[in-house]
Order: sequence, then C-alpha cells, then structure tokens
Amino acid sequence: MEYPFRYDHIVPLGFGGTLPHTTTFDDSAVVVLPIPVDRTTSYVGGTRMGPHEILQASSHMELWDEELGVDVHGVGIFTLPEMELPFGEVESLLDEIERVAYEVIGRDKFLLSLGGEHSITPALVSAAARKYPGLSVLQIDAHADLRDSYMGSQQNHACAMRRTLEHARITQVGVRSLSTDEARVLRKLATTVFYDVSMRRDHNWVARVVETLSDDVYVTVDVDGMDPAIMPATGTPEPGGLSWPEITELLRVTAERRRVVAADIVELSPIPGIVAPNFLCAKLAYKLLTYRFQKHPKADRGD
Repeated sequence: MEYPFRYDHIVPLGFGGTLPHTTTFDDSAVVVLPIPVDRTTSYVGGTRMGPHEILQASSHMELWDEELGVDVHGVGIFTLPEMELPFGEVESLLDEIERVAYEVIGRDKFLLSLGGEHSITPALVSAAARKYPGLSVLQIDAHADLRDSYMGSQQNHACAMRRTLEHARITQVGVRSLSTDEARVLRKLATTVFYDVSMRRDHNWVARVVETLSDDVYVTVDVDGMDPAIMPATGTPEPGGLSWPEITELLRVTAERRRVVAADIVELSPIPGIVAPNFLCAKLAYKLLTYRFQKHPKADRGD
C-alpha cells in the first residue's frame, strides 16, 4: 500500500521494539503515529522528544498483561516513522496532521498518536469525527485548555480543548488549573468537568465519567493529568492528579462500556537520565491497547 506520507530510507523505531509477530500496515489493527511537535509549549519545552523516548522505552516492556491475562500485540501494531512537519504557520502543520490521521482512521485502523504538545489533538479529533459522527472526547489533563487564544495564537496548546470543541463534546478529568476567563466561559461550552479537588467524593466517579461519554470515544491523555510524583517529565506540572491505579481504571472501564476509536498521549517532556516517566507513557499506551483489544480474536490468552 501507499503510506499516508512519504518517507525514504527511514527505518521506524517500532512500538514494542521487535515484536514476536511482525505485521504490515494492512494487516495491523493498530497504527502508531509519532508526532514530534514543540511549537507553542510554555514553561518547559522538550515535547518534540516525547515520541522517540516513548518508543524507545516501549522496547523494554513485557507484552503479557497480568491484570487481564492477555497479550494483545498479535492484533498487529504498526509504527509509522515520525512525521516530518512543515515549518511556518501552525495551521499548515495541523492540516497535515489531520490529513495523515484521516488516511489512517479512514482505513479502519485504531490510531494511537504520540506527542508532542497538546495542540495536535484538535486535528486528530477532527479526523476521527469525520469517521465517527457523534464522537465524544475523554480528556485526562491538569489544565482545562479552554482559552480561545493564548500568546497571540488560537492554536496554542493552551487552546487545545477549545479548538477540539469545534469537532466533538468533551469530558475533562483531573482538571486543577484554569484561568478566570476559562471559568467564566466554561458553563457555556459543551464540556463536562470532573475537578481533581472534588471528583473523588463520589466513590463511583469513574462510572459517572463514562456515563457522560457517547458510544464512540476519542481518548486524549495529557501526561500532566497524572500526579507529578509519578509523572514529573512535563512542561506544566500541577500538584495533585491521577494515580496509576486511577488512570488505568478509568481507561479500562471506558473501554469496557464504550468503543474507544483512537487516542493520543501528549506533553511528555523527557528529563535526561530519568527514564521512568518515558516507560510509564509506553506502558500506559500498551494498557490502553490491551483494554481496547482484549477480546480481539488475535489476542493471546495463554491457552
């Protein structure tokens, strides 16, 4: 087949390293797309290195999931090379991301995008919404990202969810940082917010989150949505956040009760010499795939 963008003499760094069962693009249920964007990050940059470090860390994962008793890599996980994106205006960059994303999603593949900053998400959601009308978005994030404009740009990573709302409604989980202007406008927007400070008062908060989602769901994980104790490698950390058991439970229940059609993990800013956050992102990506494909006929249950 012809890939959704051209590359010559490039051997992609594959998700999971050298998997026991290699596969082609056509035969894969999952396509991993690294998107090394670092154009509008604030405070600490470095997200352009996120995809490479996640892929590198993924080569050291075991593929058996002890929680569900399954290995899903047999469904086919194909990794595209890192996108080589145009310089200049962010709009042209996002147009290219949407084009490539739709080329993949339109072929009935599960697209897992690795960022890169959060500004890539609206383009990815736009592509998914073209394929899946009525799509909703589950956002795990410390920040509301609902500014209409920031630092002179409507495509800034601080505006990611405001732009995403142009394509789908959103459920936001773990939010613990927003501006006064965002707080004023929030009630007028098609979003449901589960604030980190209060959501756990309801012991059934995970089920309540999933109830707000439509049948088809796009998942976007900004890594700063997690507790900085386990995820320090991000440019805009906030105290509080989801633990590993909380984020995996939320993703598991979402995948059990809804159809997750695509996902991204964004805003990893790797810290030289500290590999645990990179590995966490790789493991989280594989967990999400495991939850999504555990019942696939090509999943290995060790029988």
